[in-house]
Amino acid sequence: MIPKVVEVRHVYDFTVHVRFADGTAGDIDLSDELYGEVFEPLRDPAVFKTASVHSEFHTLYWPNGADFAPEFLYEKVHIPVARQT
Repeated sequence: MIPKVVEVRHVYDFTVHVRFADGTAGDIDLSDELYGEVFEPLRDPAVFKTASVHSEFHTLYWPNGADFAPEFLYEKVHIPVARQT
């Protein structure tokens, strides 16, 4: 089953909070993913903040056509963050 994004909101810098239809939610830092022709414009914080949920594909997307697969986002929410000591 493909996860469905139901909510996204900008948190800070290049981090978004994403909530899925199954209730899974978390913050995802996408700063390391913003490379390539379609993603380069998202390095502008004003553009990055325009992220929303695509009504048909149920994933995170931007008006310039950039998007991330919902499976990728779901996996990123489930990756434990290494704690710095």
